[in-house]
Amino acid sequence: MKNQNREDTYMSTNRRHFFQNVGAGLAGLGLSTAIPSAGTALSTAAAPVKETKRAADSFPYPVGPGRSKQMWPIKSELKSRRIKFDTPQNQISWAYMKELREHNKTKKIYPINPYVEVYQFRDTVFGLFTENCDGMGDVWMWLINGPERAMLIDTAYGLGDIKGLVDQLTGGKPILVANTHEHYDHAYGNCRFDRVYCHEYLAPYLQAQHEHMWDYLFDDFGDNIWLEFDRNDLPKFRKYEIVGVKDGYKFDLGGGHEVELMFTGGHSAGHAAYLDKENRILFTGDNICSDVSGCGSVNVPRPGPHGENTLLKVYRENVKRQIDRMDEFDYLFPCHFMVNIENNLLPNILEALDEILANPEAYDYKIERWAKGATEPTVRYFKFIKGFSVIGYTYRKA
Repeated sequence: MKNQNREDTYMSTNRRHFFQNVGAGLAGLGLSTAIPSAGTALSTAAAPVKETKRAADSFPYPVGPGRSKQMWPIKSELKSRRIKFDTPQNQISWAYMKELREHNKTKKIYPINPYVEVYQFRDTVFGLFTENCDGMGDVWMWLINGPERAMLIDTAYGLGDIKGLVDQLTGGKPILVANTHEHYDHAYGNCRFDRVYCHEYLAPYLQAQHEHMWDYLFDDFGDNIWLEFDRNDLPKFRKYEIVGVKDGYKFDLGGGHEVELMFTGGHSAGHAAYLDKENRILFTGDNICSDVSGCGSVNVPRPGPHGENTLLKVYRENVKRQIDRMDEFDYLFPCHFMVNIENNLLPNILEALDEILANPEAYDYKIERWAKGATEPTVRYFKFIKGFSVIGYTYRKA
């Protein structure tokens, strides 16, 4: 969720408003819950209040004044350890991830890469979860193990031996690597591979990568700022082949298994989703998120090549295209937080986008931030998606 101004951290705030309006729970997304039987004693019910308070006060993830009791720690056996987040995730996304990471029976950590939790969501679909190296939301990479070739969607920061892990999971099949977009937490691991595919509008952004792009993860003393990990486990940057393709390009995994690139724009100028018809899944990247969906601006395009594609109207048209093809997929798999979301969320997203474009002032809430030395605040606006999260957007008043 990167390569944009830090004001995009607005997308992860004001959780109370979200929680009051969200309509989906964990059960609707296919996760089992740890509910004891009628004869099982609830040990926490008898716990002294002071013990509960002590546990809350010992919370290790500082997220700002007044929020230290949100986001209780998730049990983790990963080599990485969270130092701090920049912003808190909303309650329902954190609850989903806590349940998944602590209780999902398919979770495995392979010695070849102790920074990644591997989950099997379908017979041939694996979610590779890794903690975000900076203070933003943790990340999903997606691996599709086709009959003859495998496909990896996004590469995160490249922490640990990503290629070795993929080779182990697929039995050493040829691997096609593709990016949804260029942001740090999705594409900085690209250099562990020889060739990476993307939408043609994304190629100039990937070409700008360089050997110092991980430096911001460390302070002037060389210490990790957000996530504790061994700096030697980051990739050593090298140039790789970048193949920009057009909307509708199909990746052949053999045996008739194809994955289609669908251009979306919105979150970034060259953002794309990937349609796996065999598994009936649309891998949506960062335009859809159970925390905050950051999918563009009303009238302030981001700078850079093809920046006009970061306008909400562009993303709106591509959501409509996805809705027109809903008979080809059943589920949405974003790259952060909740996954396995039913495709009938898309009309609700379209409805929210239309309301924003018709009247940007009809927001549900807004957040103002004052930068150091600023004479006026930067404002981000939020509109609820029915039964889901919010869209965070900016616009310039006339």
